[in-house]
Amino acid sequence: MRNSFKAYFIFWLGLTGLLLALPVKAGAVEKLHTFLQSTHSLRANFSQTVTAQHGKKSQQAQGSMIISRPGKFRWQIEKPYSQLLVGDGERIWIYDPDLYQVTVRKMDKTLGSTPAALLIGNERLDRAFTLRALETREGLEWVEAIPKSNEGSFEKLHIGFFGNTLRAMELFDNFGQVTRLSFSNQERNIQISPALFKFTPPEGVDVIGE
Repeated sequence: MRNSFKAYFIFWLGLTGLLLALPVKAGAVEKLHTFLQSTHSLRANFSQTVTAQHGKKSQQAQGSMIISRPGKFRWQIEKPYSQLLVGDGERIWIYDPDLYQVTVRKMDKTLGSTPAALLIGNERLDRAFTLRALETREGLEWVEAIPKSNEGSFEKLHIGFFGNTLRAMELFDNFGQVTRLSFSNQERNIQISPALFKFTPPEGVDVIGE
């Protein structure tokens, strides 16, 4: 389960910079455009659910996140176990306290054209994704992002807004699973200490990776 959450965490990491408005239902896409352009930092709580292809909810998690665009984030899973993920702009540090292990990955190789590139990146979304507005559902306005590259592990991403507030994201992967993130208690464009995006492995832990 831990490895699955590591993979699906990459799901949401970054809504990138500039967008081109699309003609079909441009209002929903424009909300995403405006949100990305106007959001420099964001702090929120999240709940995450992974639903298998047959409809059974197989995994659930709760925690908090902080992002500072471009490229920096702090993602703390609190339940059902503790796991900390920190992006310092160059590397992603994944710390499992229970396993006493740290995994390190280069950020540019890890994010690529994944959904992670969507919330913390600094590239144009339209270069990596085809965007279109969807019908209103659950009281939210949704935008669909389909990757132009076939190299990723997901088919599409749905981003839900209530007014101008990001409320949910849904990842549809190549195995028929759906990962949903719901956000609450959001604070945008707040002052955030740069120290939160730095990570030093605790003494004695195993460090794996680059």
